[in-house]
Amino acid sequence: MRAVVQRVSRASSTPGGAIGAGLCVLVGVAEGDDEAAAVRLADKVARLRIFENEDGKFDRSLLDTGGEALVVSQFTLLADTGKGNRPSFSGAAPPEVAEPLYERVVQALRDHGIHVATGAFGARMSVELVNDGPVTIVLE
Repeated sequence: MRAVVQRVSRASSTPGGAIGAGLCVLVGVAEGDDEAAAVRLADKVARLRIFENEDGKFDRSLLDTGGEALVVSQFTLLADTGKGNRPSFSGAAPPEVAEPLYERVVQALRDHGIHVATGAFGARMSVELVNDGPVTIVLE
């Protein structure tokens, strides 16, 4: 499972929902991922200390700040460009496997008490965000 996490002042997905300050989380589910990987990823996102404390140091998490999360499924994070210029997505889990695991990430974040908005799984979406910092972290 791979995620790109961006600290945002606001973010939205159309179709889908919108959030204020928090994290925009793009999630790619790989072949072989399981429910445990989904929960681990959500726990990492919830506890990732990328918000500044009073001294300007990264020391606060989504849980500490009461921020929100916009979680968007994005299989293209699993792109392999090792053989030429056309990406291969053979490492991405098929939709019937990926969707429940994506939903498990969302539920695990909600279990932490985080307000979560989502994109629409499998849909072509427009995602808008204002990256705060900018701060962008890749999690695997």
